[in-house]
Amino acid sequence: MAGRQGRHHVMTEPRPQSQQPIEAPSDATVPRVVVSRLSLYLRELQRLEAAGQETISSGQLGTLLGFSDAQVRKDLGFFGQFGYPGVGYRCDELIRAMRDILGTNHSWSVAMVGAGNLGQALLGYRGFGRQNFTITAAFDADPSKVGKVIQGLRIQPINELADTIQKKGIRLGMVVVPAERAQEAADRLVAAGVEGIVNFAPVMLNLPPHVEVVGVDLAIELEQLSFSVTSKLAKPPGETAP
Repeated sequence: MAGRQGRHHVMTEPRPQSQQPIEAPSDATVPRVVVSRLSLYLRELQRLEAAGQETISSGQLGTLLGFSDAQVRKDLGFFGQFGYPGVGYRCDELIRAMRDILGTNHSWSVAMVGAGNLGQALLGYRGFGRQNFTITAAFDADPSKVGKVIQGLRIQPINELADTIQKKGIRLGMVVVPAERAQEAADRLVAAGVEGIVNFAPVMLNLPPHVEVVGVDLAIELEQLSFSVTSKLAKPPGETAP
């Protein structure tokens, strides 16, 4: 598998994709940034397909997202061969392949801990459903929130978390609580059998090696944005980045 990273493509587009199931490389062979770009490719392909477009080239897809055609082909090359010479990629086929790679070719149930303002907003976010994710259980330790029905889902007390997750076979969780409560919430999810966590709390979690975690800190994203804007404003007129 590791040898795929250095493969060179000699055609404008790869050969027709194999009818064999895609064998996903291990995490060690695929940089996380590549997986992030796959999600961007998938969103753009879904948009194009909804607009009636049937095929696209690596150059066109890269241009729409600000990447080179070589980058697109290299990213896809981690996972196999796709596309048709002289035609490019068929949007529907590439969408199915990317869903296979990302594991979103089937529905995922998600357990959420924290039903405050952000948690309630996430319950109403329709984008999850479009990508086959559904929050099927939500928990909170605040008695004033327990029992409320938000977006059709009843907020459960935290002591029901383990039983609910095991009964529903939930493998993904979301931590949407204040920083001082985040580790406890994550520990409860892990103890109940959750294997992957999205952490919205502005704190690092200490989790077992077998549990995957993705941190979402909106303040950090704004800091990165403000740095970019500040750096641009600080440059003398006419100066460009090297």
